[in-house]
Amino acid sequence: MSKLRLAILAPIAALSLAGCGLNSVPTAEEEVNAAFGNLQAEYQRRNDLIGNLVETVQAAADSEEQILTQITEARASATSAQLSPDQLDNPEAVQAYANAQGQLANARSLLGTVIMERYPQLASQERFADLMVQLEGTENSILVARRDYNEEVRQYNTTIRTFPDAIGAKVFYDAEPKVPFEAAEGAEEAPTVDFDQ
Repeated sequence: MSKLRLAILAPIAALSLAGCGLNSVPTAEEEVNAAFGNLQAEYQRRNDLIGNLVETVQAAADSEEQILTQITEARASATSAQLSPDQLDNPEAVQAYANAQGQLANARSLLGTVIMERYPQLASQERFADLMVQLEGTENSILVARRDYNEEVRQYNTTIRTFPDAIGAKVFYDAEPKVPFEAAEGAEEAPTVDFDQ
């Protein structure tokens, strides 16, 4: 009779242990940990990417500003240097005129294009647009990772607080609720990107 009882009680005991969170609590906790790791990876991506992108865009804009300034100054110098037919026998006047025209040619070659009495098309605006796309994409990735983390926390906290998993959560794991992500104080205000800093 005791063997029969043991044969009947053993599967019941196994089912009871399986139903009391022996496996579901650590599984839920690992899901929370994985979601948090993904969130941390997104934050690291933002830290690695955004600073470098801002520096690159700023450097491109600064470079274009220098080129545009050089072209403007060279054009002003070339147009201010006058050579009349009466000065063609004066070597200094001819040389000054040639030097002014040479400065404009050198400034044009900085862009690698021929400039016809108009200012060059500068690409920094495109870089700023690319930066804005990257900023938006990065923040959206972080938002998704935060939501995923909070959902895993919700599921874990529900698991450890509901019957029958709550029994195993307290008895075997002394499980405590996980803390969901909450926005920092002032997060409702949009951040600013300052290219002067």
